[in-house]
Amino acid sequence: VRRAVAMLEEGADIIDIGAESTRPGASYVSKEEEIDRIVPVIEKIVKETGAIISVDTYKSETAREALKAGAVIVNDISGLKSDVKMAEVVSDADAAVVIMHMQGVPQNMQDNPQYEDVVEDVISELKESISIAKIAGIQDNKIVVDPGLGFGKSLKDNLEIVNRLKEFKTLGYPILIGGSRKSMVGNVLNLPVEE
Repeated sequence: VRRAVAMLEEGADIIDIGAESTRPGASYVSKEEEIDRIVPVIEKIVKETGAIISVDTYKSETAREALKAGAVIVNDISGLKSDVKMAEVVSDADAAVVIMHMQGVPQNMQDNPQYEDVVEDVISELKESISIAKIAGIQDNKIVVDPGLGFGKSLKDNLEIVNRLKEFKTLGYPILIGGSRKSMVGNVLNLPVEE
């Protein structure tokens, strides 16, 4: 909660809160533990700051509880594909959704990612996720797409996505890029992530 307050004071517009690491090789966290970790934090931040809260989860039950607690955005690394109920939960709450692309799951996504053409492949898979959202009744103005830098992509793939980012505009939705603290930046600059 203190970190969220500090981030808001530093100029953040949205606070994205997750309770399960999605770094390569990260351990799975049960929905019960995820809910126990995340809901009290969201409630307290909303009460103390009124901030716009995004919940970072691919589990529909966690999303449902987080939205009840005051979150208004669901940030789903699986692009609505991991949990068949997620799109319905987002639609029922009239929440916004960040639809991210990921190849594999965090436990194995960096083992050996393969693409014919990374940008075309990611766009194609994002279209599938957008279709899931629209069938569930999520409105166009509530959808944001994220190509998923570092999620089942090599350094070359990540740089290709950044260099060809304008091609994602063909999807017709705002684009979110999560580049901070990614190893790809350190690899390009030959610096540790902390720097």
